[in-house]
Amino acid sequence: MAGHSSTEHDPGLTLTTQQPVAQQRIVDLLQAAWAVFVKDLRIELRTRYAINAMVLFAACTAMMVSIGTTFIGLRRTEEALLIQASLLWIALLFAAISGLSRGFVHEEETRTLAALRLAAPAIAVYLGKFLLNLALLALLGVITSLLFIVLVRVQVGSPLAFLGILAAGGLSLATSTTILAAIITRASFKNALFAVLAFPLLVPPLIIAIQGTAATLAEGGGVLALPALQFLIAYSVAMFVASLLLFRFVWEA
Repeated sequence: MAGHSSTEHDPGLTLTTQQPVAQQRIVDLLQAAWAVFVKDLRIELRTRYAINAMVLFAACTAMMVSIGTTFIGLRRTEEALLIQASLLWIALLFAAISGLSRGFVHEEETRTLAALRLAAPAIAVYLGKFLLNLALLALLGVITSLLFIVLVRVQVGSPLAFLGILAAGGLSLATSTTILAAIITRASFKNALFAVLAFPLLVPPLIIAIQGTAATLAEGGGVLALPALQFLIAYSVAMFVASLLLFRFVWEA
């Protein structure tokens, strides 16, 4: 009788039985998120809606900036570096806005939202859409940066710091635009509403990203870009956690 009671109330036994269950839930969640990501990636590679829109906008912006700077003849001053960084991030921002809202809008247009709600948990859906936006922004960042380096003749003084700011800024864009895309899914004027909602969320990290990028364009400016990098990472973490907490209510509304 005593042995049975000690086994029944043994906290160590309960903990060991709960650990495999929790681990399996995490594995299932990650597998579902990866399945959503692969599904959306295949759709995007087939339709190329977001990729074409973002790359075309970035290429047109880089070309126009290249023509403008050729006539103006910017010298390599602190103001010129700030202008180049501003133009780079403006191109990235508007190119991202033109394509990243499609993640959830496509589900609404094809009437697959209900099936997706049944097939995957809410957090898995968010993670899958977030991974897709992150992959698109990584591609957009590489293409836009190369276009600006070649066409606008942007000279990077600290390449590693430049890549770090570019990655952290892209992460900030991905965390913000993913939850906003879910919010506007059922709105009538999706693109206009997306731009309006994105403006107050993206302006603070955009300003910091511009300042950090301008620092990396100067020689030996990697140390000066460290505060901007820290801010962008902190902003991304805060937005990611807030999105995970809020997405279930947005998704089930």
